[in-house]
Amino acid sequence: MELRKLLLQKPAGYVLANILCSLGGFLFGMDTGIIGPVTVMEDFTQYVGNPTPTIHGLIVSSILIPAAISSFFAGRVADALGRPRGIAIGSFVFGVGAALEGASMHIAMFIVGRIIEGIGEGLYLGMLMVYVCEISPPRNRGAFSTSPQLLTTLGLVAGFFTCYGTANIGSSLSWRLPFVLLAGYSLAYSTAILVWLPPSPRWLTLHGKTKEAEDTWERLGVPAADREKILEQYDATVIEPAIPDASGDNSALHTAPLTVATPRSKKTEWRDVFSSESRPRLFLAVFLMGMQQLSGIDGVLYYAPLLFQQAGLTSTESTFLASGVSAILIFAVTIPATLCADKWGRRTQTIFGGLSMTATMFLMGGLHAGDAVHAGAGAGRWAVIVCIYAFAVLYCVSWAVGIKIYAAEIQPQRTRASATSLAHGGNWAANFLVALVTPTLLARSGYAAYFLFGACTLLTAAVCWVAMPETRGLGLGEIELAFRDHGRGLGGLRKLGKVVRRRVLRRMPAAVDA
Repeated sequence: MELRKLLLQKPAGYVLANILCSLGGFLFGMDTGIIGPVTVMEDFTQYVGNPTPTIHGLIVSSILIPAAISSFFAGRVADALGRPRGIAIGSFVFGVGAALEGASMHIAMFIVGRIIEGIGEGLYLGMLMVYVCEISPPRNRGAFSTSPQLLTTLGLVAGFFTCYGTANIGSSLSWRLPFVLLAGYSLAYSTAILVWLPPSPRWLTLHGKTKEAEDTWERLGVPAADREKILEQYDATVIEPAIPDASGDNSALHTAPLTVATPRSKKTEWRDVFSSESRPRLFLAVFLMGMQQLSGIDGVLYYAPLLFQQAGLTSTESTFLASGVSAILIFAVTIPATLCADKWGRRTQTIFGGLSMTATMFLMGGLHAGDAVHAGAGAGRWAVIVCIYAFAVLYCVSWAVGIKIYAAEIQPQRTRASATSLAHGGNWAANFLVALVTPTLLARSGYAAYFLFGACTLLTAAVCWVAMPETRGLGLGEIELAFRDHGRGLGGLRKLGKVVRRRVLRRMPAAVDA
C-alpha cells in the first residue's frame, strides 16, 4: 500500500523542472547522432557534389567554434534575461539552424545553418546546468546533474536510428527529414521551457524580487533548509555551466563562467590564473582537456559510419545499424559509470583508461596496416568492430567521467572559473581539430588516425603517471597539499627533459661533422 502511494505521489516541482530542463541534452545528442550518417548518405554526397575529406570535416566541425564562442556569452544572457528565457532563446536559435540545414538549397546554406545551430547550442547548454544547480537540493544535485548526460546519450541513439530509418528514402528527404525532426523537437522544447519552466529563485533574489523568489521556491517544492543551503553555496562563488561533449559526458563540463554574485575583478583573477602557484595546475588541466578530445572519441562518434565501412561493413544500412548499436552501448554504460565516478580514483581512471584505449587504437591500426581487414570475410573486420565498441565503452567509464571533473576541482577557488574556461577552450579547439581532420586521415590511410589517437592516449597516460596527484575525496586544502607533495615528480620530469636536451645538443655537432 505504501509503495503504491509512493508511486502515485506527484513528484516535487523541482524534479519535474529538472527533467524538463535536462531534455536539452537530447537535442545536442541527436544532432551529434545525425550529422555523421547524413554526411555519408548517397543523396547528400550528390547534393554537395561529392565533397573532399577536408570539406566533409569542415561540414561536421563548423558547429563547434560558434558554440564555443557563444558559450562564453551565455552567462551574460542568463544574468540579464533569466535562466528559462536564455535556455528558450538558445534552443530556438538551435532549431532555426537545424531548419536551415533541412531546407538548404546549397552547401553554403547548410554550413550557415550549422553555424547558427552552434550559436544556439552554446547559449542554451551554457545555461542548462546552471539552472539545475540553482534549484536542486544539495543532496540530489549529483543525481540531477547526470540527467542531461543520460538524455544526451539517448539523443545519440535517436539520431543514429532516425538516419537508419530514413536512409532508404529515395530522395533528398532521406537526409533532410532528420534535421526537420530535430528542428521540430527544438522548437517544442523552447516553447515548453517558456511555458512551464519557472524562473530560478536564485536569479530572482539577485534581482531584488524576493517575494517572487519565495513563491517560486514554494512552487518548486524545495524545503526551507535546502533553500538556505543553496543560497549559501552560491553567495560568494561562481557557477560553471556545462556543455556536454559528443560522448554525452555532462559530469564532465565544457564551461563558461556565469557569475551569480559580485565577483572579484576579472583582471585580478586572470593575473592569478598565471601565477606561479596556479600555473602548473592550469597547464595540467589544459593538457588533459585537450588530450581528452585527441583520444579520438568524437572522431568515432561523428564518423562512426565511415569507421564501420572501413572495417568491412559494405551496406549503408549495416554501417548505420552498427553506429546505432555503439550509441546504445554508450547509453547503457553511462548510468553505472556516473554512479561509480567517486568510487574510482581520478588518477587510476585516467591512467588505466588511457592505456586501455591505447591498446584498442593500436590494435585497430595494426590490423589495418597489416591488411587484415577485408569486406565480407575474415576475422579482422570483426576484431575492428569489437574494438570500436570497446573504445567507446572504455572512454565512457574512464576519461568521460573523470577528466573534466579533475580539471575543475584541482583549481584554486579564486581562479576556478577562469582556469576552467581556459581548459575547456583547449577542449573545444581539440574537438574542432579532430572533427576537421579525421575524414582526411581516414581517406589517406586506413591506419594513421588510429595510431595518432593511440599515441595521444599513451602520452596522456605517461604524463599523468608522473604529474597527476590523486584528488578523489579531498577538500580544497588537501588538494593544495597533494600538488605540493607531487611537485617532486614534476621537478623530476623537468630535470629529465633538461638532461635529454643537453645530450641531444652535445651530439648534434658530432653528427654535423660526420
